Amino acid sequence: MSAESPVFETVTVTVTDHIATVRLNRPEKMNAMNLAMWHDIRRAFDYIDALPEARVAVLEGEGRAFTAGIDLQMMMGLGGQIQNDCDGRTRESLRRVILDLQDTLTSLERCRKPVLAAVHGACVGGGIDLITCADMRYCSADAWFSIKEIDIGMTADVGTLQRLPRLIGEGMARELAYTARKVDAAEAKEIRLVNRVFDSPEALRDGVRAIAAEIAAKAPLAIRGVKEMITYARDHSVADSLNYNATWNAAMLMSADLQEAMMAGMAKRAPEFKD
Repeated sequence: MSAESPVFETVTVTVTDHIATVRLNRPEKMNAMNLAMWHDIRRAFDYIDALPEARVAVLEGEGRAFTAGIDLQMMMGLGGQIQNDCDGRTRESLRRVILDLQDTLTSLERCRKPVLAAVHGACVGGGIDLITCADMRYCSADAWFSIKEIDIGMTADVGTLQRLPRLIGEGMARELAYTARKVDAAEAKEIRLVNRVFDSPEALRDGVRAIAAEIAAKAPLAIRGVKEMITYARDHSVADSLNYNATWNAAMLMSADLQEAMMAGMAKRAPEFKD
């Protein structure tokens, strides 16, 4: 890794063979997401976005779970953080805290490099918000998922209710959000929350890394364009998205990547792309 790598408190970040691995690292707390972790996630993906040698990212958890969701001690400490003699200003402060937490997870979407979430064990509450920001999701057979916020008397507010219906359909997203019921790995695959289920956490890590390596071998500028186009198309009309796609390729198509891919194809060799 480069010398400019930030120091993280609650995650680890490594880069090997063009693959950045971000690992949630509070295993003694089942990777519960305290305030430091929310901010570390944003700093990690901002770093990966800016790091030329990182072409793709894998997000995983240390220990026996992906994440138990938001740290309840953090929730209980919010009152003191936002307190003001003026009730309106207290509420405004809370809104700003929520917007900032939303932004920490949106950093996965903002990152130009594809992000693959590898889930084992529990993925609860804020963990759902987190993985719905990833480009793709994979899990091991022991994984389970729950939109847990309703069980602590709150409306999920950092992305699940906005992103999940686009992934699994509105009816199923409503059912899971209203009930907080557990979804096991097999059902997660059936409802298309995850792309693939692996037999074990070890097989999950190996399998996701293999997919990441395949992505890392492709033309980096084109991969970044694919992510940009699919994310843009999700939130815009077909006409607007086609127009943006044309503008993007007018700017980016005539690249060294294109030339190298064509030359490698003609020479029947593996292409070698710049970072």
